[in-house]
Amino acid sequence: MNVVIARNEQQKQDAFTVRKVVFVDEQNVPMEEEIDEYEKDSTHFVLYSQKEPVGAGRFRLVDEVGKVERICVHSSQRGKGAGREIMLAIEEYAKNQSVPALKLNAQTHAIPFYEGLGYKIISGEFLDAGIPHKTMKKNI
Repeated sequence: MNVVIARNEQQKQDAFTVRKVVFVDEQNVPMEEEIDEYEKDSTHFVLYSQKEPVGAGRFRLVDEVGKVERICVHSSQRGKGAGREIMLAIEEYAKNQSVPALKLNAQTHAIPFYEGLGYKIISGEFLDAGIPHKTMKKNI
């Protein structure tokens, strides 16, 4: 598996394809909520397995903190370290940008995954696209 920063339109579309499968098709998030006004201001990451896009995520700066968003992995690759690969790539990118901390809004079922990467819960539970989430943060 190989994580790349989307540097061309095809790679960006590959990220959107995975996000559509995971969030829109599997989790019933409306497409108009999934693809939003922050796409142009974000750095997109795509995880490939044998040239097929199987994971994605995005990063953007919000008030000097890195915001990690839209982390997703195709069902065929879950439990194989794919999500960890995406997160490590985003964290490395953030370190290279001298970003002091990362925040994300984790779906509650994914909290143990993020805790395993060193993220700590900093909010109560809230709904985003009808799905329970908690905000988490990690200093890097």
